[in-house]
Amino acid sequence: MAIYFLNMKTFGRAGGSSAASAAAYRAGERIRDERTGRTYDHSERQDVMHKEIVLPSKFAGDDIAWARDRNSLWNAAEAVETRQNARIAREYLVALPVELSPQGRVGLVRGFSQELADRYGFAIDFAIHAPRDFPGSDPRNFHAHLLTTTREVALGGLGAKTTLDMNDGNRRKLGLGPAINELLHVRERWAAVTNEALQQARIAARVDHRSLEAQGIDREPRPQIPRAAFEMERHGYRSVVADRMREDYQARVQARLGKVAESVMSGPAAKPQSLEEIRREARENWLRMRQDRIQDRAQDQAESTSAAPTIHKALDDDHAL
Repeated sequence: MAIYFLNMKTFGRAGGSSAASAAAYRAGERIRDERTGRTYDHSERQDVMHKEIVLPSKFAGDDIAWARDRNSLWNAAEAVETRQNARIAREYLVALPVELSPQGRVGLVRGFSQELADRYGFAIDFAIHAPRDFPGSDPRNFHAHLLTTTREVALGGLGAKTTLDMNDGNRRKLGLGPAINELLHVRERWAAVTNEALQQARIAARVDHRSLEAQGIDREPRPQIPRAAFEMERHGYRSVVADRMREDYQARVQARLGKVAESVMSGPAAKPQSLEEIRREARENWLRMRQDRIQDRAQDQAESTSAAPTIHKALDDDHAL
């Protein structure tokens, strides 16, 4: 089943991050960080299905080879930043529908990357990863990392910071809204382009970026197990944190069911029922509740496996920097 997931994070020098390291790990390549002299070699990776650098469409006919080369692009991103707390790169991490073909997944990510590059003027270095082959992983966990520069691409190098990386004060001077609106826009667009790709492939599955409440779904959001706890369980250990989160979730579910039952009991008086009607209604309600619980468990299992490396923040690449 197609699952919606998009998460954005930034890489800053204050946290010791390296754009060269991030790019090498995600692309499965060997890159030397010329600023620090360190070499990051991840050329042994076997799960990188596709990697590609996307630039703004306006450079389609220009000789801009430096930006199309992974090594020079990310060394340029490192070199242009001089502040100790500079933000060097940004990443969009997305879950890809298992229902799409490999070519369909590449087309989806490439098209979305082009849209972002044209909107913000930055370079995008994306890599599509296959599910990892280790215990606890899910064979449906196709995902993509879209690593972007924080500066606009120019013919001779990286230029000014993108509007996405401006503070809200500078954005207001340009007539732009708060930066949070950009994340909301990107989340909505990822859902839209994913559903377009599914529709074109004649696949009935759809994703939705909205909250459960906005979708009109009356249930508790499922717990998002922290990465450390997830990794403990994946290696066969018990996690007290994960157990407590699941217990809290079940308590919220029961509380919600209790409120529903209370609402029904305190509602308008119904017409008198026969004993047989009461028994039949009680059995139907029990069967309905039992079926809902079975579906919830199935959904829990699907989300905890297919989206575990994302929703539970246990993606193989999250520890790369």
